[in-house]
Amino acid sequence: MVTGMEFRGKKVLIIGTGISGIAAAKLLDGISEVILYDANNALDVMDIRAKLPEDFRGRIAIGALGENLVLGVDYAVLSPGVPTDLPDIDRLREAGARIIGEVELAYQFGKGKIVAITGTNGKTTTTALTGQIMETYYKSVFVVGNIGIPYTDMVGQMREDSVTVAEMSSFQLETVQDFAPQVSAVTNITPDHLNRHHTMENYIAAKLNIAKNQTAEDTCILNYEDAVLRAEGEKLSCKVVWFSSARRLENGLCLLGDKIVFVEDGAEQVICDIHDLKIIGRHNYENAMVAIAAAMALSVPLHCIKKALAAFVAVEHRIEYVTEKNGVKYYNDSKGTNPDASIQAVRAMQTKTLLIGGGYDKGSSYEEWIDSFGGKIKYLVLMGQTRDKIAETARKKGFTDIVLVDSMNEAVAFCAAHAAPGEAVLLSPCCASWGMFRNYEERGRIFKELVHAL
Repeated sequence: MVTGMEFRGKKVLIIGTGISGIAAAKLLDGISEVILYDANNALDVMDIRAKLPEDFRGRIAIGALGENLVLGVDYAVLSPGVPTDLPDIDRLREAGARIIGEVELAYQFGKGKIVAITGTNGKTTTTALTGQIMETYYKSVFVVGNIGIPYTDMVGQMREDSVTVAEMSSFQLETVQDFAPQVSAVTNITPDHLNRHHTMENYIAAKLNIAKNQTAEDTCILNYEDAVLRAEGEKLSCKVVWFSSARRLENGLCLLGDKIVFVEDGAEQVICDIHDLKIIGRHNYENAMVAIAAAMALSVPLHCIKKALAAFVAVEHRIEYVTEKNGVKYYNDSKGTNPDASIQAVRAMQTKTLLIGGGYDKGSSYEEWIDSFGGKIKYLVLMGQTRDKIAETARKKGFTDIVLVDSMNEAVAFCAAHAAPGEAVLLSPCCASWGMFRNYEERGRIFKELVHAL
């Protein structure tokens, strides 16, 4: 196993100058010969340097990956947005470089216990809730990864008694080699990012990398109602803890009526009543079960778990209650960037709803999303690259209350004019934000600003 010290004196090419690449460069500066590289020649070297410490000793390179950058590289550290099958990455492999990701790099330097959480949907809420539970019991807790805080930014502060809760995307897990958390969790697996992973098999394999190095002493938490995970769970060498929102399990976490219950060898222990939670929807009760199982695996007392569950509020951009205007409730689910996530948001709505959707085309299919409407959706307001594709799918499915708009401003204005008191407006785009917005956070913030300005 590589240790942090084995990076000393090595030539390390860090690919990508976003927050992950910058964090990795800071970590390795003074330990390795660092080259911070980005293929985008439109970037300004001085802008990149401004994000780094004044005494940064490494090099910054942009544009084509020349032979001088490839030769002699010991490690290439990929930012999550960099595909592993690019020709330049193949060149580095052929030249003898070891290809790792920012998460793998952080793992070599980090200390303490790790809870790693992935899944197509629910991983951000689950990570945030798990972190909040851990903070009620452990003194040194870090919440990192895809949630927005680079893992490598935090490793210098970690201690042997620390607990790190890490949200892991499939992009980050692609490059896992030695990464071995004490607790891992996969909330669910449905088609997503196939434009990057190419096949569902590749996507599943990336997700399951989260548990590939776990041993019999470790724990993996899996969704019993996910057919893929039920099959994959049989192959794991670690202890598997199941959760289900649809049935009673002989062992694991279940949703029984209005109660989340832990069952061990048939004996039931009530953890909480769902009406005591501030998060809504069956998918959120599943997220809570994952967080509870992770906390129990690391011996967090039940009273600490209950306290954190009762205090937790929805993550921003994830079925986030915005406000009520003229008797209409507005919800921001900008993080609903794929059909499964948006299906969960639609199901969580309790009243007639005007739904805003559409965005960047990731190659998703929208049939199941339309099927989930179930008479609940009053209007489907569509924008972005996918609006015509979604509209066509909806019409084929017999849903015709469709409005096409050119901007978020126009979408919010239409909904405000056509929603009646007692109804809801939900932004759950079912698509990525690229093309119209920098990211889903910007999309959600603009939606909220427009709603508050009504």
